[in-house]
Amino acid sequence: MNATPPLFQFDNSYARDLEGFYVAWEGDKVPEPQIVLFNRELAEELGLDPAALKTPYGTKVFAGIESPEGASPLAQVYAGHQFGGFSPQLGDGRALLLGEVIDKKGERRDIQLKGSGPTPFSRGGDGKAVIGPVLREYVIGEAMHALGIPTTRALAAVTTGENIYREGPKPGAVLTRVAGSHLRVGTFQFFAARGETEKVRQLADYAISRHEPDLAGADDRYLKLFASVMQRQAELIARWILVGFVHGVMNTDNTTISGETIDYGPCAFLDAYDPAAVFSSIDHGGRYAFGRQPMIAQWNLARLAETLLALIDSEDLDRAVERVSEELGRFPDLYKTAWLNGMRAKLGLHSEAEDDQDLADALLAQMQEHGTDYTQLFRKLADAAAGDTGPVLSLFPEEHGMETWLSRWRQRLETEGSSAGEIKTRMDGVNPLYIPRNHKVEEALVAAETGDYDPVKKLVDVLADPFVERDGLDAYTTPAPADLGPYRTFCGT
Repeated sequence: MNATPPLFQFDNSYARDLEGFYVAWEGDKVPEPQIVLFNRELAEELGLDPAALKTPYGTKVFAGIESPEGASPLAQVYAGHQFGGFSPQLGDGRALLLGEVIDKKGERRDIQLKGSGPTPFSRGGDGKAVIGPVLREYVIGEAMHALGIPTTRALAAVTTGENIYREGPKPGAVLTRVAGSHLRVGTFQFFAARGETEKVRQLADYAISRHEPDLAGADDRYLKLFASVMQRQAELIARWILVGFVHGVMNTDNTTISGETIDYGPCAFLDAYDPAAVFSSIDHGGRYAFGRQPMIAQWNLARLAETLLALIDSEDLDRAVERVSEELGRFPDLYKTAWLNGMRAKLGLHSEAEDDQDLADALLAQMQEHGTDYTQLFRKLADAAAGDTGPVLSLFPEEHGMETWLSRWRQRLETEGSSAGEIKTRMDGVNPLYIPRNHKVEEALVAAETGDYDPVKKLVDVLADPFVERDGLDAYTTPAPADLGPYRTFCGT
């Protein structure tokens, strides 16, 4: 009789190589787990059997009740600057890393449960999650993936059959999250703050082996590791800005070494373009406002740099500071290059001209002055490239001055040597029509709390193909009605 193959072919390097960087732990028992959303495409990408995962046993694994064969469930420890204040110990207070798999591309991916119960790092919390935040992370993470933005992803969302109290009873839930790794700036900070230089070195060597294997054994490998992390973060934040995404809680424990977006708590997408936009209910000072995200990323990277000084030059820390500061000083240009290249694509340009930055800034100034919808503007601009300026101008009041900008832009397009049709096709391929509109996300989450999952399933389906127009989906392309008032999001912990 043939034995049933394991659900996952685990190869758990974090548990194996980083003893002392985690606590082995198990999830809580829950009464009645049920799969609400399952990501078949991601399961296949990971080399997993979707049919086996959707069994009662697989459901128990997703809920944290069963530990699958080969798993090494653990809670990772890390520290972090949260809204500028340093917390010397945070860690996975409601998450468990089950293990790692090698996907079909040969890349190592973490499989983590989020909301599976308290751990030694819970700091008095219950370690649980409720259905709204779990589904928010599922929806937004998968939308970001479809938009081509590096992100953690969701393999499954399950309800647990229990009520969790968050300003009243809410259905309990667990998310299965997939990531290139869960290494954070805060992971380095935890050991550096304790003066444990050799553990910082061990962690850095692990990060190199996992994310920068070409640097293994190289001279200045720790400085080069920092440079690689910085490059990934510059490109990531540029991509956020280009689609109007506001993370909302850019703490150092939410800044990844892999360059993936992680932790979709109080996140949102712009309707009206506004660099000062803040959606998080706890960001009272606007620290993580939309337009401040590049600056905060550089600040977070400076905190990573501090942890690596003794590795970069153990004999002369002043020299280490000088070297890493010079590297960190490159961040604004790295970000600007990534953003401007992306903005050129959004404007239908594939060549470079000296005044492209000014052209883009002039458009953004118009949008900010008139509160223009960010996503609609760029989508409709493709019609203007093809000669129809009506859709764009309809987004502005009568006295707007956009004709001057449009004339200047069209003159720039003429230097491209492309037909109007070619330009429109290029623009439609990078300017999404469907994004996670905040009010549509909230509608879906409210329905889910009552047990109606059809709206969230529909939303996931719409967002999976954000660039191609489909019939009957106009409701997903428009900003929130004005009478809904300011949008606010919450951490959901």
